[in-house]
Amino acid sequence: MPSPSVALAPAAAAGATTATTATTATTATTATTGTTQQQFHQRWDHLHDPHVRALAWLLDAPDLLDPLAPAWNRRIAILDIAPACAAWLTAVDAQPQALHDFLNLPTCTRLGRYAEKLMAFYFAWCGTLVAHGLQVQAAGRDTVGEFDFLLGEGAALVHLELATKFYLFESFSGAESCEASESFISSESSVEYFVGPNLADTLAAKMQKILIRQLALGQHPAAQAYLPQPVTRAQALIKGWLFYRQACAAADIDAAAAANGVAADHCRGFWCCLSEFATHPGQRYLILPRLAWLAPARVAASATSAGAALLALLEGHFVSDSMPVLVAIMDVAGGVAREVARGFIVPDDWRARAHERNQRTVLRLPVASAAS
Repeated sequence: MPSPSVALAPAAAAGATTATTATTATTATTATTGTTQQQFHQRWDHLHDPHVRALAWLLDAPDLLDPLAPAWNRRIAILDIAPACAAWLTAVDAQPQALHDFLNLPTCTRLGRYAEKLMAFYFAWCGTLVAHGLQVQAAGRDTVGEFDFLLGEGAALVHLELATKFYLFESFSGAESCEASESFISSESSVEYFVGPNLADTLAAKMQKILIRQLALGQHPAAQAYLPQPVTRAQALIKGWLFYRQACAAADIDAAAAANGVAADHCRGFWCCLSEFATHPGQRYLILPRLAWLAPARVAASATSAGAALLALLEGHFVSDSMPVLVAIMDVAGGVAREVARGFIVPDDWRARAHERNQRTVLRLPVASAAS
């Protein structure tokens, strides 16, 4: 058993220095070693099992949000990974059956649950896991909420919520189609415009739910019967990727991230409409199924597609399905293809539908909130 293998550093008082150091170190790494994909391949290319690679990404990837940003009110957790973790992941990769059994792969279809189970496997190895997926029910058997994780940290009990999120940054200032010009919205409301690919949620809405509702579960009267002791601290660990229009300048991306409490070194990709997507002769591509969205892909070269074949697949997909498709651009060497970039390809009416969704959201806002 490692010691100590995980610490959830509170971004408050004594913990602030730790969080700052971690963020600065990661940013420096990004600057010296290149993209998220390059960093991941440099450190974890020896891992071949896709689920072990996904776990390695969850543990080692940059956080999506800046734990020191005032918007998050010191509620964003960062992981302090044990030095023995790399050797452990290598050992699991050599014999991954225990992880596969723990995941119960035939029943594991939701990306969020998949990520939770991966982290539960890690916390169990650390010896810190007290409970995972613990549902809280009221007297009438109505479900009040669920603890993603209860972790032992010395004598303390920590409530940790995990979210793995994927959002596309979009502006709605008159740009409703793929042919419209680019124009970023003001930083006062731009957080609302990190939109999920299926248009079901936004970064702002998700974080409001986590901070106001989910992290407060430990204080609910109904939860007390489920807890071995009072919760000492409740925080959220947020991992994921953000995607930006191909025409977005790096300075605009950095400004949008800083204005919205996003970590400077967050994992990022591109997005574009199908009519804008240009493939290149000789380039290889890979459509990423949902459970493969976490870590940069590493597959046999034979699993990839040429540009013409990819476009045919995308066109056929959008005939009957409006869900955007996540595509990895692959570099092939020695019979192995490694991801070098990724992006969501959306149907040509996606921007118009995103604009309509945003308009409905604005109309539902109370007058006082809309004016603030």
